[in-house]
Order: sequence, then C-alpha cells, then structure tokens
Amino acid sequence: MARTGIGAQAARAAAFCERFGLRLPILLAPMAGVPAPALSAAIATAGGMGAVGALMMTPEAITDWARTVRSQSNGAFQMNVWIPDPPPVRDAAREAAMADFLGGIGPRPRIPDGPFLPDFDAQCRAMLDAGPAAISSIMGVFPDWVVADAKTRGIAWFATATTLAEARAAVAAGADAIVAQGMEAGGHRGAFDSGTAEAQLTGGLALIPRFADALDVPVIATGGIADARGIAAALTLGASAVQIGTGFLRCPEAGIHRSWADALGTVEPEGTMLTRLFTGRLGRGVANAATRAAHPDPAPYPVQRALYAPVRAAAEAANDPGAMQMWAGQAAPLARVEPAGALATRLWDEARALLP
Repeated sequence: MARTGIGAQAARAAAFCERFGLRLPILLAPMAGVPAPALSAAIATAGGMGAVGALMMTPEAITDWARTVRSQSNGAFQMNVWIPDPPPVRDAAREAAMADFLGGIGPRPRIPDGPFLPDFDAQCRAMLDAGPAAISSIMGVFPDWVVADAKTRGIAWFATATTLAEARAAVAAGADAIVAQGMEAGGHRGAFDSGTAEAQLTGGLALIPRFADALDVPVIATGGIADARGIAAALTLGASAVQIGTGFLRCPEAGIHRSWADALGTVEPEGTMLTRLFTGRLGRGVANAATRAAHPDPAPYPVQRALYAPVRAAAEAANDPGAMQMWAGQAAPLARVEPAGALATRLWDEARALLP
C-alpha cells in the first residue's frame, strides 16, 4: 500500500526507476496512431520509458519497431495492445445510416466486411519475443498464458484501469503495476466494458490516491499530466510514475500531422470532447465539425473504425482539420514544441524541485 509524506514521493519514484531500469519516472503513453520509433528512442535515451501502441500492427511490424528503437537507444520501452472486445453485433441499417452521414463530410465508405484487426495471440507472441521492459494492456486483462510467459521472461505487465474494480481485477490476474487513467486523458478510455465507459469518468485527482491507498502494486498516473506541476501532483497523490501522451505530441520526433500538432497548440481543455464517432470506442480528442455534428449512433468497435477510416485519410490528405481524428487530452495547452528527450529531462528536473 502506497503512503504519502515528506520524502515519500521521491522515494517511490526512485524505487520504480530502479525496478524498471529508468532514470526518470516518466513513461510515454502507448498511442496506436503515433508509432514513431524516434519519439520512443528519444525518451528512452533520456532515461524514461518509450512506448508503442501495437493495436493495428502485424507481428512483423512489432518486431521491426522494437529492432528500430534498439538501433537508436539502449533504453527501456513498453508495448501495448487492446484486449479484444467480443465480436461486434452487426446492424445493417445502423451502418448504412452512418455511411450516409460520413458521405456528407468525406468519401462515403463502403460497408466493411472484416477482418478488422490483426491476430491478437500472434501480436502477443511478437511482443513477448521482442523482450520489452513491459507489455501493457487496455480494455481488460491479458489471458493467463500471456501473463505466465511474461513472468517467465522477466517482462512486467502494466494494466490500464479506470475504476478500482478494474484495477483489482488486473492485480488479481498478475499485473505488476496499474496505469490509473483519469478522464482527462486523450485517446481511448480504458474501460473494460465499452458500454459503461461514459459512466466511468473519474478524474485523476480522485483516482490516483484511491488506487494508491488500495493497491499493493505501483500506480502509474496518466491523464491531464503534461508539465512539472502535474508530475509532482501525481507523485504527491501516491503515484510512483507518470505516463504522458498528449504532452509529447508536439515534439518533432512524434511526426504527427501538422494540423493535429497545430490544433494542440491552440485548443483549450474544454475544446476537447469525448466521442465514439472515430472508432466506436469512447475516446477524447479535439472537438471539430465532425464530432460536433448531429450524427447517427456509431457502429460498434471496430466496425465504426473501418467506416471512418476513408474519411480520416481523405481529411489528412486535404489538410482538413474539420474531419480529422485528432486525439488530445485536456492538458493539451501545456504541450510544448521541444525535442522529446530534452522535454522529458526538463519536466523531471522541474518536478523534482517541487517535491519535498
């Protein structure tokens, strides 16, 4: 059970860093739309932990990504996948209505047949074979065989949770640390049950200390953290480390679309919103014309993701932020245009000065 007090923050962070071979208690959030190896390599070289969201990556791509990062850094990284949802229930009328709506803001998509995603078991085997410092999960817990294999290889498991019940389920299944995802976070919500995600919108100020008090594994705070004040606050609330996504997206190594990066530089916290339009799963991004428009109920994930894909691609090609998918957390205004390694180092130096 985590405790707070004078010196406790720095001690927890130091213990976490020692355990996972880090110099900074700062992890890059694994973002599926931002696989750039250069971003992870820069943060890992600085002493933090790089990351990749492998959701749409083939086993071969996972292997290549790990090889590329290792060619640029000897630092640590994590590899993340989503735990699969049950097969989607198809609704032809619902999908046709969505296709008609999307045809009004971009190319009308065809109704997708699938398969929608790479083979999950093959992805897990590729991640384990790649030998990262950690594998991480979102939307559920890994199967027993993945957990057992990871422990045999000395690979940690970081499990994302949005409620204490989810966190406890992950710890019972063998998680080595829990990523406490506050509702401020950009990208997809990590709710184990997609249907209850809107009802599980707890902010980090409430979530982090609850997890820290109730769990016997380290807590990694994520959501709404993009500067030294957020890092120091998270550690003071009981976290052992922080995970930052949006805060690194304006770094040149991220390589995201220019319109997306520009939007992060101007959006206010209230200018982000939760939506299912892009994928069918609830996620937070920059509000734009597409997400604000009245639209039919989205299809379930991953059908909706396939429906929106051609609209997203066309918007990116046309530099049309009104229809682009631009994930962003509420701390987006704090993101800085700065080399990622220098930013990670500066954030920890400044955060450490704020701790007792």
